[in-house]
Amino acid sequence: MTATTDDRPNRKGLSRVQMAWRAAQDIPDGAYVNLGIGIPELVAAHVPAGREVVYHTENGILGFGPARPGEEDPDLINAGKKPVTLLPGASLFHHADSFAMIRGGHIDYCILGAMQVAANGDIANWSTGAEGAIPAVGGAMDLVAGVRHVLVITEHTTREGEPKLMERCSYPLTAPGVVRRVFTSFGVIDVTPQGFLLREIAPGVPLEQVRAATAAPLAVADDLKEVAAPAEQAIVPETHDA
Repeated sequence: MTATTDDRPNRKGLSRVQMAWRAAQDIPDGAYVNLGIGIPELVAAHVPAGREVVYHTENGILGFGPARPGEEDPDLINAGKKPVTLLPGASLFHHADSFAMIRGGHIDYCILGAMQVAANGDIANWSTGAEGAIPAVGGAMDLVAGVRHVLVITEHTTREGEPKLMERCSYPLTAPGVVRRVFTSFGVIDVTPQGFLLREIAPGVPLEQVRAATAAPLAVADDLKEVAAPAEQAIVPETHDA
């Protein structure tokens, strides 16, 4: 899997590959994980060596791995219609069984994209609510209700520079109060009972810029540190024998 090009002007902070790499570091060994469409799909390629993560997709695969360029199988795709591989022990099943896993609380983590995240953990990622907008619910509403830990990975702002981290979401909610951590191009932000807390900041991005791009109060951790992501060119996707 490769990152999509981000052509927004004056882009600063982490690239999409770096965001995906950073999110992958937080997934514990042995976790069952669902990845949303978009940037979250990139996470599957960056599981740290020696760590086993079992990835789940709504269309009916448990135990998939990253694509192998040039070896794509059109019958092996994830919910975003992107090619994947099967790791040893993988299983295939009906999508109704897949959603039973989600609704039954059997998935440990989901990593989703978002249009907006609120300081109280609300998430909006299916519609802008605009007249004529095409809603794209997918499996998101099941995931945020059934998965134990909900994480978000997204650009910190829209292409137009509008904030995505809000005091309150202005778009229709996918679910209230479910997000616990957000990985953005500007850093790693926890959702706490007191609101957003900046844990890690992207190298070269001033704190003032992060606050200006956040439409809610942003507290700063006492032990704030820089995101330790390698340069994008140095991030090599993990490979697995399938």
